[in-house]
Amino acid sequence: MNSTEAAKREATGAGFSLASMQYARIRSWEAVREIAAGIRPGMTENQAREHAAGVLAQAGMDRIWHPVIVRFGEGTLKTFKEQSDPARALGENDIFFIDIGPVWQGHEGDAGDTFVVGDDPDMHACAEVARLLWEEVSQHWRTNGVSGTALYAFAAERAASLGWRLNLDIKGHRVCDFPHAIYKAGSLGDFASCPNTGLWVLEIQIAHPSRPFGAFYEDILIADDAGVRPEPPSAAR
Repeated sequence: MNSTEAAKREATGAGFSLASMQYARIRSWEAVREIAAGIRPGMTENQAREHAAGVLAQAGMDRIWHPVIVRFGEGTLKTFKEQSDPARALGENDIFFIDIGPVWQGHEGDAGDTFVVGDDPDMHACAEVARLLWEEVSQHWRTNGVSGTALYAFAAERAASLGWRLNLDIKGHRVCDFPHAIYKAGSLGDFASCPNTGLWVLEIQIAHPSRPFGAFYEDILIADDAGVRPEPPSAAR
């Protein structure tokens, strides 16, 4: 990819601010944690989404740029574009993930994480590995300055070495001052240059090698991450 094409894919609006992107990121993670704290066994996916919408509205977001996604159990294997099962209920020993895309100060947040209720060790391991992979892949970007394509090749290799399957249909995307969609940037995993800070979301979705569930984790790639990364949730709720 030549520099002109890369610049087009990483274009931003006149009001773009990295500080505002960082603010949107922090507020989005605060919302994810609050949403997760209110999800309980017996709730349906539809009820969980309604709860999430209420949390975001009370938090004072500008608007959403993508719908709230909450997946329970086997639904954690579905991609963003697949239909949810609104009647699917969360079990006593179960796994779920949250994916939100709110706008704050005119800039796009995008945060997603996986949570476990109960004490199923495979489910806890799955959620932890998704976070671990995200951390390793993002650090690979910071340390080596590789392309988006190389990042996902690295992610697939590391997932396999840890005994999990990476879903390569999920390969990250652009964000910026709203709306990023006008720039037609494509997926991070298809971006043949080194992604710039604050403009791309690294998505990691894995599946258990034999059981019907997976985990999801996403966050914005920021070169200087000191003091910004959210604390992981407690091991059980």
